[in-house]
Amino acid sequence: MAKKLDGETYKGTAISVPISEDGQVAAYVWPLRILTVQRDTGAMTMGGPTIGVDVGMEEVLRFDCHGKPGHWHRGGYDRLERPGNSHVDFPDQIEDVENQVTWSLDTIKSEFSSLLKEATHEEAASKVNPEMLSDAIDQIKHQLSGANDLRQAAIDGNVINLY
Repeated sequence: MAKKLDGETYKGTAISVPISEDGQVAAYVWPLRILTVQRDTGAMTMGGPTIGVDVGMEEVLRFDCHGKPGHWHRGGYDRLERPGNSHVDFPDQIEDVENQVTWSLDTIKSEFSSLLKEATHEEAASKVNPEMLSDAIDQIKHQLSGANDLRQAAIDGNVINLY
């Protein structure tokens, strides 16, 4: 699951749902992850749901659904050590959180095998159970539906100021 780093704030209840029979591959969501980034104008805060896939204790895929500054990480987030080494922008037309969440879950569902293999987790890719994956995606959607107001409350309170 996303590592809690200094300066980050997490709101809502996170869940991690196994997507392999042995429990070693799991999908997770943090309903609201807020982080500070440095911009030319100074420190700014952004945030939104963070969705990902872990293999064992390694975070392999991460989707930071943070609106316009949103992005995702492929190729083995933990293994590549620095976020910039795995950073990929969402497709141009996908700028709002709701569409980023949908795109992320669709990408996990349709491309999990190739994305895990790209991150050198071929064995894990072969262990993912499609029914468990579908159930995990439903659970993540349900978890997020109960946390819809967290991000807006953070924006309204100026806790998030880059969106």
